[in-house]
Amino acid sequence: MRRVLEQRLERLQKVDSGRSLQGGQIGIEKESLRVTPDGLIAQSEHPRALGSALTHPYVTTDYSEALLELRTPPLVGLAKTLDSLREIHQIVDAALGDELLWPASMPCRLGGDASIPIARYGTSNIGMMKHIYRRGLEHRYGRTMQSIAGVHFNYSLPQTVWPVFAEWSDDLILQQDLMSSTYFGLVRNFQRLAWIVAYLFGASPAVDESFLEGGCKRLKRGTDGTCIGPTATSLRMSDMGYHNKTQEQLDIPYDGIEAYVTALAAATNTSYPGYERIGTKVAGEYRQLNSNILQVENEYYSCVRPKQPIQSGERSTSALRRRGVEYVEVRVVDVDPFAPLGVNEQELRFLEALMIYCALDESPPISAQERREMDENQDLVTLRGRDARVMLSRRGQTILLKEWAGQILEDMQPICELLDQQRASPDYADTLAAQTETVRDAERTPAARMLVEMANKRESFVDFGLRKAREHADYFRGLNLSAERERHFVAAAETSLREQAEIEKSDTVGFDEYLEHYFSEH
Repeated sequence: MRRVLEQRLERLQKVDSGRSLQGGQIGIEKESLRVTPDGLIAQSEHPRALGSALTHPYVTTDYSEALLELRTPPLVGLAKTLDSLREIHQIVDAALGDELLWPASMPCRLGGDASIPIARYGTSNIGMMKHIYRRGLEHRYGRTMQSIAGVHFNYSLPQTVWPVFAEWSDDLILQQDLMSSTYFGLVRNFQRLAWIVAYLFGASPAVDESFLEGGCKRLKRGTDGTCIGPTATSLRMSDMGYHNKTQEQLDIPYDGIEAYVTALAAATNTSYPGYERIGTKVAGEYRQLNSNILQVENEYYSCVRPKQPIQSGERSTSALRRRGVEYVEVRVVDVDPFAPLGVNEQELRFLEALMIYCALDESPPISAQERREMDENQDLVTLRGRDARVMLSRRGQTILLKEWAGQILEDMQPICELLDQQRASPDYADTLAAQTETVRDAERTPAARMLVEMANKRESFVDFGLRKAREHADYFRGLNLSAERERHFVAAAETSLREQAEIEKSDTVGFDEYLEHYFSEH
């Protein structure tokens, strides 16, 4: 174990037996396509029973009108987070009629871009901005790429850790600055290790060929239009998934808030010739919000983001500058087709322990060489991670994936022991032991299990997805939701519809003026 990590763990053990590490807040954002009973992307509007996608606190849409996003609030305790996600699934399932939630990250069978309806959010200025932003994504990258679903893991360290962390700083420092510095260190370390999440939990080794331009050229052809990566873990996170070459030219540093915000702001204010050719407002209709490298900050795709909740009309970079980092958003998690919720408790426990590990370990700046190594490692693991011979790059040296992963899990052991303090059972240690076995045997990964099940049942990817979608629907319909909770969700939907109507009535300027004001806000 590295010395800095060891010293910090010893200090935490001495102060309060590590109890200050317990109680971090966890929130989940889980995306799922709505599909018809025969497995095609739904063309229907967002269900009215789910309220307004613009203002509902728990259910919205991502890129497509058919791509639901289920959001839990940040909660202390994984059981509470999972209970919240389960309840949201229940109210969504009840609103779908004969439609189903697609249970995988890679989409159902598609009929080209035209088959993917862009999400709509009403007639207000903010609603139109969200819609036009998505039009811009279509013109820049195509709709097909935007149909991919994922799970976002939102995590904030417990408030109790900050007095202890302050002792490690050489200078007197405001807690807001300490928090931001710590979270940026966490982000850098997670970027170094994101590949281990793809290996352990990647669940997208196959895709329907309708998603791929040119079919299965780089993959193995399977049953009925299925394209398979024989040793892949996460096609979603590979260069065949959510990926664009324009953003590869960006060099967004993660050394701290000022460097990060300045670089993102520059990208949202620098015009790009290819996007200039698209045009912004053509024949009176917006094609995109602007012709800049990024229309808005959130267009920049990263495996993890430092976050601060935004206020009405506020830009995310402005929120970070004003109030610092409050939590991190991990974006590399595939939807698990074997779990009705798309995630399971062991996966979330591992991610929580990994976040703490990344926060505690030393985190030097990322050099240009290390950035290249990280990108290469990501490509290797997503496309070939279950090949026992895969070698990764670490500080200019090559190392077997299994060897490096074993070292990471060994370093995480004391963290899991601290998290298990005061618990009735060693849940975190058990989780780590299970992942250790998965490192030893790649057949235990969700990706391998998925391909084995498809082969045993002689199923295509679409057939597999439909079967799992029906199983999950049966699971949720077999659960009971208390009358009190049902009333809560009904009220949330009705309130969201009223709030959208109020926003639409309250607009006092035209969209052009609104947009100009938004982009002038610093």
